[in-house]
Amino acid sequence: MATLTRNEAFQLLKEYTKTEHLITHALSVEGVMRHFATLENGDVETWGIVGLLHDLDYDQYPEQHCIKVQEILRERGVDEEIIRAVASHGYGMCCDIKPESQMEKVLYTVDELTGLITACALMRPSRSVLDMEVKSVKKKMKTKGFAAGVNREVILQGAEMLGWELDYVIEHTILGMREVADAIGLKGNL
Repeated sequence: MATLTRNEAFQLLKEYTKTEHLITHALSVEGVMRHFATLENGDVETWGIVGLLHDLDYDQYPEQHCIKVQEILRERGVDEEIIRAVASHGYGMCCDIKPESQMEKVLYTVDELTGLITACALMRPSRSVLDMEVKSVKKKMKTKGFAAGVNREVILQGAEMLGWELDYVIEHTILGMREVADAIGLKGNL
């Protein structure tokens, strides 16, 4: 089985994803996955590639999300660990592959959370994650109408799956997004 380089994974993402905000979201999740890999002694490259490719099939095959991606990656000889991790983030929504490894559980948890934090950042006067605080995210998380497309249950279930406090997950997701703030357009005007 072949292991993708980060550059190959990014080219693959751009081949299947034309919507700019989906590419930005993939970069956000990649940054957060790399951050958590460092904390969890995971393989930073593998975790990052999983984050980068997690929505690979979403733009072109939204009805087959988390299913079609497995076929695409297998055709390219990508490692099964990556394929399984990418697909598992849709557990209970669009696939039945339950997150089991730490990498899979983190992806499941932070996918939706990066969307919520992005929405929070864009509402700030600074339009940045660099001055984002956990309490601001938690407050917005409780507001049902805010970022209504974000599945809060998944975030909570993921944190529980990991055995982590919600504050810890939010704090480190923000820190991971700060590391890529420029690439994801959330450096703002600070």
